[in-house]
Amino acid sequence: MHTKNDTAGHPRWATRALVLASVPLLGLTALAAPASAHGSIVDPASRNYGCWDRWGADHQNPDMAQEDPMCWQAWQDNPNAMWNWNGLFRENVAGDHRGAIPDGTLCSGGNTEGGRYDSLDAVGEWKTTPVDDDFTVHLYDQASHGADYFQIYVTEEGFDPATQELSWDDLELVEVTGSYAPANDILVDVSTTGRTGHHVVFTIWQASHLDQSYYLCSDVDFG
Repeated sequence: MHTKNDTAGHPRWATRALVLASVPLLGLTALAAPASAHGSIVDPASRNYGCWDRWGADHQNPDMAQEDPMCWQAWQDNPNAMWNWNGLFRENVAGDHRGAIPDGTLCSGGNTEGGRYDSLDAVGEWKTTPVDDDFTVHLYDQASHGADYFQIYVTEEGFDPATQELSWDDLELVEVTGSYAPANDILVDVSTTGRTGHHVVFTIWQASHLDQSYYLCSDVDFG
């Protein structure tokens, strides 16, 4: 159980924000700069953060459709799934995560925010981050909410994110932490074994300032 706060270099969000400020929205009035009140897993990148990190400053590039088709479908479905990469949370779940988030909707937090993040549940070849059996999950918490705890799951060997919908029974709980004091960066060490290829790391971050639960899917490739 991890209770120590760790810090690391900030992700590229600040640089991206400066670039985005100079990019015309070209009529896409639904778009907004990332809010400053929330956060996400930046390594291994959550689906929403990864799409924004790769394409936020280049969102008009048609190459996204071929180079990153899962982010492309997310962009077509609702640009704010990517633009608001730091806002995927539910309130007042009271710890009943499995009861609040139905199978097939884990990566969207159970169709939260009026379906804004539904595209993150799409089955397909999401871009992956290479990891070893022992790896570190890095939360970037813009407002330094802190954490009551983290629960980190990894899909079982044999699960195929490219062809199967993600359900609770596909996951193994590999790490449960204690609390973390408020900080911008929190690192949690994770150990697992017996996995190869594409898997999903599913992180529940229970923020400390309110009963606010974040549900974050990161696609990884075990070498």
